[in-house]
Amino acid sequence: MESQPAVTAAIELIAPRLRRARDKKGTTLVELSRATGISTSTLSRLESGQRKPSLELLLPVIAALGLRVDEIVPSPRVLEVPSDGRALIPLTRHEDGPRAYKMTIPASDDEPRTRTHTGREWLYVLRGRLRLVLGDQDVVLGPGEAAEFDCRTPHWFGATGRGRVEVLSLFGEQGERIHVRARTR
Repeated sequence: MESQPAVTAAIELIAPRLRRARDKKGTTLVELSRATGISTSTLSRLESGQRKPSLELLLPVIAALGLRVDEIVPSPRVLEVPSDGRALIPLTRHEDGPRAYKMTIPASDDEPRTRTHTGREWLYVLRGRLRLVLGDQDVVLGPGEAAEFDCRTPHWFGATGRGRVEVLSLFGEQGERIHVRARTR
């Protein structure tokens, strides 16, 4: 099991990475605020480490700066490797409410085995090509694409057989819907 200090250290790396990325792009806090709909004071506190970095805040900022999630969010050690070979890295510390994971799926995990359970899942592809079987739909998602679905619908997601896939997964057992508070372009 990963120690609490290691998780805290990983979270503390996010603030300076955000600041460096924004500076490198030559973007001001005001410009970033306009692009994301997040107040300049919240962005400033996020960059200084005075505000906890939630996915709700990070995803619009990362998108506005044209970055990948893994450029800002450090990858902690893998905590779980289920029998199917998927590496599962918990990104949230709490057990109640929606939980976030970074998942690596091997290329060999390409045989659909649908299942159902309660909850709602949101997937965001970081790298590779993700095959999603959802009911009678069979789609392939690439980097930067996302899907949200009710887990009571028979579903499976895995690799296309052409390389490993890295996915950001948000899951809520109670069926919570994911909401991003940012303006659209």
